[in-house]
Amino acid sequence: MPTDMKIDYVELPARDFGSVQTFYENCFGWKFTSYGPEYLAFTDGKLDGGFYRSELKSSTETGAALVILYAENLEAIQEVVLANGGSLVREIFSFPGGRRFQFADPNGNELAVWSDR
Repeated sequence: MPTDMKIDYVELPARDFGSVQTFYENCFGWKFTSYGPEYLAFTDGKLDGGFYRSELKSSTETGAALVILYAENLEAIQEVVLANGGSLVREIFSFPGGRRFQFADPNGNELAVWSDR
């Protein structure tokens, strides 16, 4: 059951469902459910979301919200992201409480990964 007044779902654009599904399965272990040619849902085991068919991309450069994932080993997941077709938007940097990097998935959506280690 959803928790009242908490973020419950995230949606991102994607022009190629196959590439985003392969990328997020390989990098982060997400599970997917197809709802036809216009929508692809995912779960990461904690949060659910989906990709809707679109030529647009989500980027902080255009004012989009930044979805941030957590990883214990930041350098290792950065290597996995790059090996699976992601590209760096911002190299690993420190901030109060941790470190993070920002990347673009194969469809150009910008996300980040942070660690407190």
